[in-house]
Amino acid sequence: MGKPWLDKRHDWLRSNVIGCWAALQFLTIAPPLVRRPFTNAELGRAVGYFPLIGVLIGCFLVGAHWLFGLFLPPNVAAALVLTGWVVCTGALHLDGFLDSCDGLFGGRTPEDRLRILRDEHVGAFAVIGGILLLLVKFQCLTAIPNPSVTLYLAPVLGRWGITMAVVAFPYARAEGLGRAMKDHAGWGQALLASAIAVVAVWFAAEWFGLIVLILSGVFMFLIARFVLTRLPGLTGDIYGTLCEWLEVLVLLSFVAQERR
Repeated sequence: MGKPWLDKRHDWLRSNVIGCWAALQFLTIAPPLVRRPFTNAELGRAVGYFPLIGVLIGCFLVGAHWLFGLFLPPNVAAALVLTGWVVCTGALHLDGFLDSCDGLFGGRTPEDRLRILRDEHVGAFAVIGGILLLLVKFQCLTAIPNPSVTLYLAPVLGRWGITMAVVAFPYARAEGLGRAMKDHAGWGQALLASAIAVVAVWFAAEWFGLIVLILSGVFMFLIARFVLTRLPGLTGDIYGTLCEWLEVLVLLSFVAQERR
């Protein structure tokens, strides 16, 4: 009588562990833990664990900042932490941001913009946007005397925003990795991601963290709505752009708090 229940529990646990590994492999340069292609269902489950991967990235950034701060000036430490931030994700979200700058502002029709988003070449909008993005992030890190909380929360809320966008908004393309995630991720993944994000922000910044979480949700919604005026749906590059913008929002929020 109990064996089918145990088998179902084992399958549920195994599928969620693999989904977590899929999220880690997709969002970071961590060595592959599963040496086979992930199924579409596993990719869908991975979406719920995106903020958890943000927690790991945040812990890495906090540790790197502490280590560099032991023997380097604050500005140099901030530059190296920002470099590590880009490298540990394989520049995945930054690349999406660059492509989106060209695609959203360089085409005349939705079809043109989708085509530009697929183009590997970098245009003027991408270069200017990338420089400004990194400049703002660097200045924010140097403006906060102790940016540990900010470094911890920015990756979490950036990836929480991706999860919510995947679940809540249409996808533009008929196929691809983003399509598989969109089709197999539901509100259960959104709820899991939100629970992880709430625990993370409360642990790090209590009520102010919750305020930043709400602001991030509103900002994510506004960006997604703007994108839908330019494209028939979101794409993987747009998800990366959302992550970058939300990370900037978190940084700016804590800079503003320091100014009070």
